[in-house]
Amino acid sequence: MDVTTVAVDLAKEVFQVALANRAGRVIDRRRLTRRQFERLIDDLPITTEVVMESCGTAHYWGRRATARGLQVRLLPVQYVRPYVRRSKTDRADSEALLEAARCGEIRPVPVKTVEQQTLQALHRIRTQWQTTRVARINGVRGLLREHGYEMARGARTIVKRATTLLDAADTTIPAVLRHVLTAVLDEIRELEAKIAGIDRQLADIATTDPVASRLRTIPGVGVLTATALVGSVGHIHAFHRGREFASWLGLTPRESSTGGRRYLGRISKKGDVHLRCLLVHGARAVLRCAFLAAARRGPDQVTRLQQWAIATAQRRGRAKATVALANKLARIVWAVWRRQETFHAAPALAA
Repeated sequence: MDVTTVAVDLAKEVFQVALANRAGRVIDRRRLTRRQFERLIDDLPITTEVVMESCGTAHYWGRRATARGLQVRLLPVQYVRPYVRRSKTDRADSEALLEAARCGEIRPVPVKTVEQQTLQALHRIRTQWQTTRVARINGVRGLLREHGYEMARGARTIVKRATTLLDAADTTIPAVLRHVLTAVLDEIRELEAKIAGIDRQLADIATTDPVASRLRTIPGVGVLTATALVGSVGHIHAFHRGREFASWLGLTPRESSTGGRRYLGRISKKGDVHLRCLLVHGARAVLRCAFLAAARRGPDQVTRLQQWAIATAQRRGRAKATVALANKLARIVWAVWRRQETFHAAPALAA
C-alpha cells in the first residue's frame, strides 16, 4: 500500500484514521481502538508522515511516533477547522487534516518533551488549588457575614480572624456551623501547604534549568513565569522575531484593515491565558518599581526599561502601559532565550 501520509483524529478511545498516497488521495479509512492505533504506529513505514491536531494527548502520540522514526506534524486546531466540509464528523476531521497539511503556511506545533509537560502539569495543578482556595475563603467570608461578622480582605487575615472567632467562647455562631467552618479552614491551610510544596519544586527546577535561570534575569520574570515559559513554549526558534512571540501570547493589537484603512484595536488575547496573565502581573510589578525608583533616586537614575515604562504610563495611563510593558517583556524573553544570553539593564538615556 502506497501510504505517505496518515491523518489521525485523536480521541479517548476511538481514533479515526485517513491514509493518503503521494498524490494526496485518500486510499483507506479506518476506525481504530487505542490498541489498534498503537499497532498501526508500529507497522507504518519510517517514511510516513503522521498528521494530528494539537489537542489532548497529541504530544504523547507525537513522542510515540517520533521514537518509532516517523515524521510528526501537529497542526493548530483553529487552523484545521476551516478545512472541515459540511457537518463535523470524525471522518471529516481526519480528511480536513490532510487538506490542512498541504498548506505550507500553517506552522506545525513542536512536540513537547516529558519535562515540558511535567512543568505544565505542575502549573495547572497549582492553579486549580489556588482557585479552590479562593473559593473556600470567599465562602467562609460570606457565611460569617450572614451571622453579623464582617471580615477584612486578605487570605491570611480572614483565616487568622476566623480561627480566633470560632475558638472564642462567647461567639454566637451555631456549633454545627462552627464545626463545618473549622473543617473548611483546615482545608484552606492544607491547600496553602500543597501550593507551597509546588512552589518549592518549581524553584528547584528554575535553579537547575539553564533557560529558566537566564529568563529570571529579566525584570518581572520570576520563578513562576520562567518555568511556565519553559513548559509551554515548545521551541523558541519557531518564532522568527520577538513580535511573533508576543503575538502568539496574545499581547499584540487585534487588527481589522481593508482597502488601505488600518485599524488596530485591543490586544487579541489569543494564546496561553496563564502565560499572558503572568507576564502582565510581572509588568505591573516592573512599572510600580520604576515609579518608586524614580521617586527615590531621580528620573535619570533608573534603567532604560523603567524610563520607557514611566514615559508610557504618563502618556497613555498605567493600565495601557502595563500591557505595553508586558508586550516588551515578551520580546525581551524571546531575545534572551534565542540568543542564550542574560539580560543586562541599560542605563537611562539623558533627557
